[in-house]
Amino acid sequence: MRFYITIILAIILSCAGYAQIAPSKYLIQFTDKDNTPYSINNPAEFLSQRAIDRRVRQGISISENDLPVNPAYVDSIKNTGVKIFNTSKWFNSLTIQTTDSLILEKILAFPFVVKLENVGKVSNKGSDNKMEKTFEVPDDYSNDQFSNKSLFDSKSPYNSSTTINYGPSLIQIGMLGGTILHEQGYHGDGLIIAVLDAGFWKVDEHDIFDSLWLNNRILGTKDFVNPGGNVFKEHSHGMSVLSIMGGNKPGSLVGVAPHAKYWLLRSEDTGSEYIIEEYNWVSAAEFADSAGVDIINSSLGYSVFWNSSQDHTYQDMDGKTTPSTIGADIAVSKGILVVNSAGNQGAGSWKYITAPSDGFEVLCIGAVDNEENYASFSSKGPSYDGRIKPNVSAMGEGTFIVSSGGNIVNGNGTSFSSPLIAGMSACLWQCKPDANVYEIIDAIEKSSSLYSDPDTLLGYGIPDFALAKIILSNPEINDIESDNSLDVFPNPFYDNLFVFFYSSGTYKVQLEIFDISGKRVYFDENITRKPGYNLYTINMTKYLSQGVYVLKMISNGIVAEEKIIKLNR
Repeated sequence: MRFYITIILAIILSCAGYAQIAPSKYLIQFTDKDNTPYSINNPAEFLSQRAIDRRVRQGISISENDLPVNPAYVDSIKNTGVKIFNTSKWFNSLTIQTTDSLILEKILAFPFVVKLENVGKVSNKGSDNKMEKTFEVPDDYSNDQFSNKSLFDSKSPYNSSTTINYGPSLIQIGMLGGTILHEQGYHGDGLIIAVLDAGFWKVDEHDIFDSLWLNNRILGTKDFVNPGGNVFKEHSHGMSVLSIMGGNKPGSLVGVAPHAKYWLLRSEDTGSEYIIEEYNWVSAAEFADSAGVDIINSSLGYSVFWNSSQDHTYQDMDGKTTPSTIGADIAVSKGILVVNSAGNQGAGSWKYITAPSDGFEVLCIGAVDNEENYASFSSKGPSYDGRIKPNVSAMGEGTFIVSSGGNIVNGNGTSFSSPLIAGMSACLWQCKPDANVYEIIDAIEKSSSLYSDPDTLLGYGIPDFALAKIILSNPEINDIESDNSLDVFPNPFYDNLFVFFYSSGTYKVQLEIFDISGKRVYFDENITRKPGYNLYTINMTKYLSQGVYVLKMISNGIVAEEKIIKLNR
């Protein structure tokens, strides 16, 4: 086995045209974790208390892949003079940088080294290297990606009575039922989101993030591309992504989870595209796990690289092949919700989703425009093995974000639909903190617009997080066909009234409200119920006088009635 690895190394060196100079970045994988000073019986030595609590809450055991890489092995590698980038306890490996082939041969001679793999540059960029960058948004903020044109319509169907001045960001939050959760007091409090991205340019300066800093909601930063680097001086993509979740500037942009806490982790190197970035991603996810993070948002995707020998194929999008995908599913197995952009390859030659969004348990997010139509750039499913991908979709065309200059602009990309789902997931999880990650995923998918008939463009469709909250709380769900009944809440109510039920088919619905004298005081016949879970909002009821009323639903020969009580504030 070691002889075989040495031959491979020699081939790599000769192909690169070097004598004693090797390619620069490598993955070193170890044989075991024998004689490690750590024990699964004492997890506090390598996991935060919050990470331990998350495992306990979700019934997840501490396992061997939770143990850090054996520090004696790391020290042995370090003493050879190489530069160490990151370790990976899940892969039992570390990444290094060196151009000295003699050092590589020395490392291969260690009995605890089982594999040495090039994960960086093999040769100078040229015709043999793919120059397509899979990073979601270009550095130059071209007009194809950003525009100052407002998509906000004062007659937006998502307008509702709300005490929050969302400004133009109302449309992207309202599309997901987010205003309802916000009005009920769910803003992501108590949840921690790790943002894996390319940099967070001036997050420490732009005023839209002031409330995060003033309330100690930025927990820290870490650079996995350039260890020890300052992420606030790197690319602005992560800053724009964070603005969608944690921004708070009433009248301009309000994030979907402004009260969540955040770790800002740089794993993406925008200056090049090599597979080492996937290993950076895994190391960042491991850090997030150890820090006790609940949700990872990753607006990143990997398919082809500048070194074509590292390229993935669509066949690799099978949930079990690429490094970042394997790492993402391990993160979910630790109780973390991993939300990842589907990719922006829908109109290109690749077309399909990119890693790690193909993960079995990864929530892959596609993009729609402000009218809920499929955005043509959004990467398509299914996964290569035929699973529904993307899982769900959100507004990724014309999404309101903060630009590098601190202005509110429109951005295009699944990079911007993903944080909408990640942030709203924090609000949802706040509703039921003892839920496990699989229950959260299930509720989100079941609440979505195409749940009964998913496709390869939007997956299960656009989630309604107000509906997901009901599904997550697991009430006795009434089936309008078999039970002739429905759920109405809150009851008694002050303002908005919500009607919830399950339907086996698509039919027209007529809703009426009558007072105790039999007078009809509310009527709506422009409603259609769809197969699956249905949630309707009646927002005119605040004009009704205090008293007792009857809500009647008529649909396909079925009449369901519920007594409701209106209270004045």
